[in-house]
Amino acid sequence: MARLFLAVWPDAPARAALAAIASEVARRCGGRAVPAAKLHLTLAFLGEADPARVPSGALAQVAAQSAPFGLALDRLGAFARAGVAWAGCAAAAPALLELQAGVESRLREAGFVLEDRPYAPHLTLARHVRTRVAAEAVGPVAWRVASFALVESERGSGAYREVARWPLAGEKT
Repeated sequence: MARLFLAVWPDAPARAALAAIASEVARRCGGRAVPAAKLHLTLAFLGEADPARVPSGALAQVAAQSAPFGLALDRLGAFARAGVAWAGCAAAAPALLELQAGVESRLREAGFVLEDRPYAPHLTLARHVRTRVAAEAVGPVAWRVASFALVESERGSGAYREVARWPLAGEKT
């Protein structure tokens, strides 16, 4: 069993911009910035699961039906109870919502139990935030989403390891 999630990764320029924002938010609000290598936007959280159960073929079909698209994070916010500051979208890209819905649908068909709340695209910037994070405009920080990945959060180290990647239609691996 492994702690798994599906996500999109920002490209290097977007990751650098987001890491700078994460450092500033953590400094301002007393939290701990998420390391640049761990910055991602989650599509679905699987929790403890066997990677072999993940429906790779069905997810490849979702990827084949999804064209690459632009994503822009343009606002800051927080989940106060969780002590998390995040970057999100004032208006989520329809292509992101379609990709996430397709991934979620295939996972449910494969028997995964996922959260029931509506999808709220966000990228965690800082954890253990101690003071209020005011909602505000930022950036935008944009990148082209060309793939999504199955990621394992390794026990002990907390490092992320990419288990599989699916390029969106028209992208070469």
